[in-house]
Amino acid sequence: MTGRGMTIKWLFLLGAAALLAALIYNLADALRGGPAERPHVIVMVKSTATGMEFWGVLKDGVLEAAKEFDVEVEIVGPERETDVDQQIGLVEKALADKPDAIVLAATDFNRLAPYADRIKEAGIPLITVDSAVNSTAPRSYIATDNVEAGSKVGRKLAELSGGGRSKIAIISYVRDTASQIEREQGVRAVLKADERFEILDTYYSGGDETKAYEITKSLIQQHPDLTGIVGLNEPSTVGAGRAIRDLEAVGRVTLVGFDSSVDEVRLLEEGVMKATVVQRPFNMGYLAVKTAVEVLRGEKVPARVDTGSVVVTKDNIYEEEHQKLLFPFIGMNGD
Repeated sequence: MTGRGMTIKWLFLLGAAALLAALIYNLADALRGGPAERPHVIVMVKSTATGMEFWGVLKDGVLEAAKEFDVEVEIVGPERETDVDQQIGLVEKALADKPDAIVLAATDFNRLAPYADRIKEAGIPLITVDSAVNSTAPRSYIATDNVEAGSKVGRKLAELSGGGRSKIAIISYVRDTASQIEREQGVRAVLKADERFEILDTYYSGGDETKAYEITKSLIQQHPDLTGIVGLNEPSTVGAGRAIRDLEAVGRVTLVGFDSSVDEVRLLEEGVMKATVVQRPFNMGYLAVKTAVEVLRGEKVPARVDTGSVVVTKDNIYEEEHQKLLFPFIGMNGD
């Protein structure tokens, strides 16, 4: 065989070997159930402010799943939950960046809906977490059953109230956020069915503890017959509790809240707050990333995952299950 013939033969063999290697690599990749490169997932929370422990714990769950499933995660969000426009801008940027998947905690049920549709149209899998969006685009929604959680708050307040008439106020956070809409539905459904209760109104703190404090202080001063307050998230609950404590209304006004933080644990221990409904934000973050990975692998995922909630009081606060919920490993990834 001539030198030229030998060269052609070797080139053919090398090409065949390269093709075989590529086929083997792709087969191994398929068996692993994912792309060769690490998937890039953008996780968009409602607030990046360091003061809210809920989002810090959810972030820990995200990072734990990212480490376990070898995912490159990027956590972004507006500084405040009320800044819907900023979150919309972040969604537009994410669309331009074209990640493999997006996890979204929507700041507004309706205003984020068209952007959820755009994510789907771009061929990017969307997972919603904590708060839903008014769209069929999400492949899965991972959150507390907020209607049921609100019902738990209402039932606990009813249990703690006396036999006479009770005037109640609801301190909520961001108007038109799916989670607050559903929690309020649950609370109102229980209390409206009980003729003892009169609900004054729903007051919005914007997720700001100081504003919740001022609202509650004004309500207690203006309504001497106010007997109960419901706080629908962490800042609203803590602000309400501070006002009850400062006005020395602990024996008169019963506070039942939402979420867990160092300040809320203190309110429980002091008897300022009688109960709180605790969510599982770590599980939400972890399962959101895990579900995104499963979608990218072509696996079937549930349309809805309820991460659950429990009622914690001063009497059961030291039970092991509740201690794990009240004191999660914040910063476990070194951030």
